[in-house]
Amino acid sequence: MAQTQVPSQPERQAFLARMRHSAAHVMADAVLEMFPDAQLAIGPAIEDGFYYDFKLPRPLTPDDLREIEERMRRIIAADFPFIREYMDRDEAIRFFTERNQPFKVEIIQELPEEGLEDGKVSIYRHGKFIDLCRGPHVERTGQIGPFKLLSVAGAYWRGDEKRPMLQRIYGTAWPTQEELEAYLQRLEEAQRRDHRRLGRELDLFSVSEMVGAGLILWHPKGARIRTIIEDYWRQLHYERGYELVYTPHVGRKELWEISGHLDFYRENMFPAMVGETQEFYVKPMSCPFHIQIYKSSLRSYRDLPLRLGEIAAVYRFERPGVLHGLLRVRGFSQDDAHIFCRPDQIEEEIVGVLDLTLEIMRTFGFHEYAVYLATRPEKFVGDPEQWEAATEALRRALEKQGMAYDLDEGGGAFYGPKIDFHIKDALGRTWQCTTIQFDFNMPERFDLTYVGEDGRHHRPYMVHRAILGSLERFLGILIEHYAGAFPVWLAPVQVIVLPIADRHTPYARTVAATLRTAGLRVQVDERREKVQAKIRDAQLQKIPYMLVVGDREAADQTVAVRLRTGETLGPMPVENFVRLATTVASQRALTLLPESVSTG
Repeated sequence: MAQTQVPSQPERQAFLARMRHSAAHVMADAVLEMFPDAQLAIGPAIEDGFYYDFKLPRPLTPDDLREIEERMRRIIAADFPFIREYMDRDEAIRFFTERNQPFKVEIIQELPEEGLEDGKVSIYRHGKFIDLCRGPHVERTGQIGPFKLLSVAGAYWRGDEKRPMLQRIYGTAWPTQEELEAYLQRLEEAQRRDHRRLGRELDLFSVSEMVGAGLILWHPKGARIRTIIEDYWRQLHYERGYELVYTPHVGRKELWEISGHLDFYRENMFPAMVGETQEFYVKPMSCPFHIQIYKSSLRSYRDLPLRLGEIAAVYRFERPGVLHGLLRVRGFSQDDAHIFCRPDQIEEEIVGVLDLTLEIMRTFGFHEYAVYLATRPEKFVGDPEQWEAATEALRRALEKQGMAYDLDEGGGAFYGPKIDFHIKDALGRTWQCTTIQFDFNMPERFDLTYVGEDGRHHRPYMVHRAILGSLERFLGILIEHYAGAFPVWLAPVQVIVLPIADRHTPYARTVAATLRTAGLRVQVDERREKVQAKIRDAQLQKIPYMLVVGDREAADQTVAVRLRTGETLGPMPVENFVRLATTVASQRALTLLPESVSTG
């Protein structure tokens, strides 16, 4: 009996990409059937799905998506073959010009010669539909599996806000109906956890068009969580031998010229501000400032390693089309640190950063991660031999720590190779947070030295590292990871006291005062609502502990404890609850109940 050959993961991913790309073509075909004057832009496969951008005579509606889906099913059922053909550039321009497809014409006109195949433009056809495309595709439309169109969004042509606004239709396609349904369920859960919705409902943050897109306003509860995270970060870094600093938000043009940012990173920087006689740029990174602190005095080999850290406000000019809640912003705070060390210290320092990263991620509840070693990109500074030596140092540190890793060829920063951590959240999604970057370039550019044992000046090595990365982005990840139900130590309100009637409010206030004295964050719900309504609202606010107090509790000096999960612990003395809650918070536990604490 013949055995079925199970495709490898790379083979499966390659097939999914071909199938989803083919689904994008079928969707464009269906849209052209509905709107013969539609202008087609681009339609690639993406992770878990596909999209296509269109210029259409009117905005699409949910009913339009259902109609497009039905037309797609007919095209798929017809089982048209995908046929690759070639045209001369001029012929292709005439072809798409006659069909009023200016976006295709623009692409063809800008294709470099090396982008052509034997001097010709590649197109794909199925049925009567023809599209500019290099492929690859599945063999026939009938090989496209179960699919679903998901949403419509606006997208500027080529991501440029000065170009036409198009309508982007997102879809997903899978080999089986079971996989499609499982994905749609994951998508529904992701929407339930969406940090933008939860941010509004839990009153954590907002964005004001008056202030500007991509600039976050932290409300008191969100600011409380940030403060807790920052205090933990600072405490841990002092314990690990870091010195914390503060640096300005702007720097002179010359600073960014020497660092190389104006040559290699200008497109991500905001335009210059003109002072009396000089130009200033708001900082996208803190490294040049920390370098100036290093240069402020003569350094000896005995002073190294010098570890400088800062939770620094930085600004990057992200295009409007990519801004997304907390996950992609223009102004953010980065847990930036730079280590200046001798060559013989580099591996030990990298190992220390790896160990610190694991401790922090575990504390926040992330236990699964993937590690990538990113190598020299096409656009880089420095000697290739130095790059090889730096990459090897990072590799040895990873292996010394016993960490499995994958190579990210060409993924390094322009000034050095790096290690990236991708953490996995509760939905199995991966997020890139920690980055550890080796830099031999800036010490050279800024002429950094230290006096060695031999009395001569030597060049230090420099490590850039951010563990949480952007605090805004990390908080967005945390909100979605916990669906807004933060662990007790992070919760902006840890306890809410719920008096049953007005006469119980004085006792509720007394309980709250006791809890505050013990260091707990507590509120009293004094509204004239039924206690069940108060409980429901506290659960919606995802407050870990609810303490109901009435006549019996006031008389016995107890509290009736409910958890946000719906579990009830019954009445207990106030001091017992204080011991329970403070233990969970101080241990930074991820559960609401410590095993070692009595609740009786």
